[in-house]
Amino acid sequence: MATDQKPTIDQVFGMMRKMMGSIPTAIEKATAVDEGLLYEHLRSRSYAMPGEGALDEETRTLIYLASALAASSKACIEAMANKAKMQGIAPEKVLETVRIVRFALATKIIGDAEPVFAAMVQEKR
Repeated sequence: MATDQKPTIDQVFGMMRKMMGSIPTAIEKATAVDEGLLYEHLRSRSYAMPGEGALDEETRTLIYLASALAASSKACIEAMANKAKMQGIAPEKVLETVRIVRFALATKIIGDAEPVFAAMVQEKR
């Protein structure tokens, strides 16, 4: 019976360097405090992005970048910017992703302001 052995921290960090060019400092610091956080992060990644998923790796990176931008996650934005560069994703695709996120957030503000607009419309009557 074969047992699955988890990779060592050095192996995980090596994989991160290969994929993203560097290890996010938050990951390094989290691992120094609690190695379990690194392994939970890997498990979550496998769940979100399985090896044989429906999306290709470039699309996944751009979605992750968009989510990081929308969530204002500086560490993830930096990691995905590095990953996009390592993957050779065309700058035009990355810029279009940024523009889509910008538009989505602008649209969110208008949607969130609906009660403000409703109150203003009522005042005009």
